[in-house]
Amino acid sequence: MLTAEGLSCFPRQMWDKVLSKVKNSVVFIDDWCAESLHWVGGATVFLDAGARNLKQFSSFEAGGENEPKAVFVVSTLLKGRTADIIKDIISLSHFQYCIVFTAVAHSIHLLANNVTTELEGSPVFEQFEEKLCEWMGDMNFTAEVMYIPLSFAPVSPQLLLAPAFGDLFPLHSGDLESINRKRPDKKKFGHLSEIDVHSLSPDLQIEIKSLVSALNSMFEFTNTREECFAVGPLSRIIAGDLANYPQAKNRRKIAPNKASIVFIDRNLDLAGAVGHHGDSLVEKILSALQPLTGHRNDIQVDMVELTGLPPTPENRRMVAPGCLAQPQDSAARALWDAMLTWKQKEAVMEVRRHLVEAASKEKLPIKMSLGRVTAEQLSSYVQLFKSSQEALDRHWGLLQLALATTQTLRHPTLARWDACLAFERLLLQALGDSDRTAVLKQVSSLADPAATETQDRFSLEELLVLLVYVYAMGQWAEQKGKKGAEQQVEHELIGALTLALSRETELSPLLQKLTVQDGCQLHPQPTAPGGVQTPGLGPPNYLHCGGSEEEEMTINFLGRGASGVKFCLEPLKWLSW
Repeated sequence: MLTAEGLSCFPRQMWDKVLSKVKNSVVFIDDWCAESLHWVGGATVFLDAGARNLKQFSSFEAGGENEPKAVFVVSTLLKGRTADIIKDIISLSHFQYCIVFTAVAHSIHLLANNVTTELEGSPVFEQFEEKLCEWMGDMNFTAEVMYIPLSFAPVSPQLLLAPAFGDLFPLHSGDLESINRKRPDKKKFGHLSEIDVHSLSPDLQIEIKSLVSALNSMFEFTNTREECFAVGPLSRIIAGDLANYPQAKNRRKIAPNKASIVFIDRNLDLAGAVGHHGDSLVEKILSALQPLTGHRNDIQVDMVELTGLPPTPENRRMVAPGCLAQPQDSAARALWDAMLTWKQKEAVMEVRRHLVEAASKEKLPIKMSLGRVTAEQLSSYVQLFKSSQEALDRHWGLLQLALATTQTLRHPTLARWDACLAFERLLLQALGDSDRTAVLKQVSSLADPAATETQDRFSLEELLVLLVYVYAMGQWAEQKGKKGAEQQVEHELIGALTLALSRETELSPLLQKLTVQDGCQLHPQPTAPGGVQTPGLGPPNYLHCGGSEEEEMTINFLGRGASGVKFCLEPLKWLSW
């Protein structure tokens, strides 16, 4: 029988192959591989293995004059931008020995180069080795290129994540329209379930086959023969590709372990992902605290509390943040597993228990208290460790998890959790009693600052999350209203959200993305004399009114905001088709 421990060992064993090659080298690693490494041990494991330095995979980085050996760890194909960055780094350095590890199999490289037949050896990797020697400036220098599946991050023994495939999103009706535009009338698809892998874009095919290859490598490592099940159009394509994977046929004949793998299109249950009905401490930590830079599955823990510095914004930027990943600390790993799987109340009590045990072992003057666990109580326990540098060093991982818990319990987002949950229940009831048009009117009214008290007012991000919930649940609700009426309400909703956006004094990263990302911007619309908008949907991107430069910038911002809100709303509508 396949065990969770066997699966969680797979990423670590793959990274061990990389570590065996990094002695006396400078290592360049891209973001997705770095996130996987983060949950295996982070930069420490490279330095312990003899690496001289660890740097970001960027054209602005290079090796020093006394660093003749380089190791590149990438999650992508060895072509295009990836190859250009490797070339830039080598050109600025003095390397004589280069090793490249890619998480994309050689068979996928052949497909990306339009080679459909299997060839002996690894000709694509061999050609890239020649390029490496050419960029180093001497064909007698040494270059190696290897495939190692580094796609998975072992968050816990029961949970593996694949950061490199974080952008792999299920197909929706907009994709169906896009695919059908390139096909003759007689060969158009009538439904998403009819789409096959060959109809997808080349980039999406490469991503799917890379995921299948990584899964196959994991099953090979664990000697497992799998049964594939799928729920949803894209999941059906992935499961079919894995079931028909040529390299898996021999494995399935002799593998002693059995496992079932279920692929699920997450957009079939987005309400479960954005709803506030969960009672998980980790879910609330991930919702409340800022993401760790360059990561999708970890957060920043403010560590200023464990220093003698005042908690000012400048000091918070100066002190390196903590995180949730503590793979090297056995006590912290045990606590992390409890936080992941237990309900919030039980998990918070477990955090207190670990702090009390650690403080007792260090003979710190802890005052026991029974009853409800509060953020202030946990914080007072954490503060005890400041008096002993040795205690800090021994329990560093535990203290980071405890501080993450404390900061979440204090966070204003947590106070809004129950309010969002209550409104979601009202929306769910309304969807059962009426059509989605009436429910959207309720959401639109929340965007009006005059309609609600300040303390009860929903933030713009909360409104966007509620919209995802409405459209995700709305696909199951009976549509009693007319399509034209719903479009009118959606148009009014875009206007209300845009106005709410203009009132924000500080934009979160998400709101900044909505207003400035290229994909969200409208092109300037022509205007008649006097600044009258020409016919079209939504506010203009830019409207010259003959006013001051500040007024023009405000109108331009409103236009981008409306475009961003509309850009957000379109995919949500596809959920209900």
